[in-house]
Amino acid sequence: MKISQLAHLTDAATCPRLVVKVGSALLVGKDGAPRREWLTALVAEIAAARAAGQEVIVVSSGAIALGARKLGLAKGGRGSLSDAQAAASVGQITLAGLWADLLAAHGLTAAQILLTLEDLEDRRRYLNVTATLGTLLAAGAVPVINENDSVATEEIRFGDNDRLAARVGQAAGASGVLLLSDIDGLYDRDPRAEGATRIPVVRGVTPEIHAMATGGSSSGLGSGGMTSKLQAAEIAELAGMALAIIDGQPTSPISAAFGADRGTLFLPRGRQQARKAWLGGRMRMRGSVSVDAGAAAALAKGSSLLAAGITAVDGDFQRGDAIAVIGPDGQTIARGLSEYDAAECLALKGHHSREHEALLGYAPRSALIHRDQLVLL
Repeated sequence: MKISQLAHLTDAATCPRLVVKVGSALLVGKDGAPRREWLTALVAEIAAARAAGQEVIVVSSGAIALGARKLGLAKGGRGSLSDAQAAASVGQITLAGLWADLLAAHGLTAAQILLTLEDLEDRRRYLNVTATLGTLLAAGAVPVINENDSVATEEIRFGDNDRLAARVGQAAGASGVLLLSDIDGLYDRDPRAEGATRIPVVRGVTPEIHAMATGGSSSGLGSGGMTSKLQAAEIAELAGMALAIIDGQPTSPISAAFGADRGTLFLPRGRQQARKAWLGGRMRMRGSVSVDAGAAAALAKGSSLLAAGITAVDGDFQRGDAIAVIGPDGQTIARGLSEYDAAECLALKGHHSREHEALLGYAPRSALIHRDQLVLL
């Protein structure tokens, strides 16, 4: 049975492996101290899920906020990159200890994993993460994951744990991702506006859905907003996972939201081949190629990308790098691994395959991006 409603995310039969993301504003109070009573109730829900046969992975924010309080840093530790890195270094110890203590009260073992963007963007490191998560879950542990903010910089970071949760779910082969937020789902406009309506189910994140999002976190503690949650939903749907946004503020938030059937559920697409799902979920592209309408139509039918349909090349990428494919309307329609570097793509742009050997001086490969290395968005 496929996931088609919120309640299916807590059913081990429909969702055997679930990722639960907890934001800073939920875990840490305005005074910078952990909300231990709230967290205790959430851990009880996680323990109940484990007892019912569901494997749970936690993606937990809060290290920077907790560390900032101990170090006495202004702006919750987010005044500068160096402040955030220092706060994360201190706060991560407290955060890990919190989860370990509360899970241990239910006889569960916590396992800490700190990740950077490159750990999930590099294929070999991504597979290492997959193997580690699989081993931990098989041993009965509850992985507690956070971005490694003590070393991450603006160039090599997720920047929010919503997208990290989706990528972790993808690496773990999860069936669902649950984002605990300070709002009970996606609304058709700013939820503070008169007449705003919550959307219970989303079938595909379209430009119209993106237009409903408002950026920024209302708490001032976190780094994510509705825009980052929609980006997480896009990663999830490409990987064949359902993703839900619920209000995490009540005590026992999962039971409260699912009991009232309040939230927004983003339905998955069919599960992609593992390598294609990884490609589709990548956040950083090394460059891009633009294509004409004919090439876009051919890609939609499952063809490889040929140089004849290329109209422009952007970026300084090498063979094997991940690049975006831009359609005639300026929207990204696919991602894939390039068979050529950027200079070769420029030389081949708009030329038929039979001309390639004369242009390059050697026998060319069959396509600019082979269909086995390409995923449609």
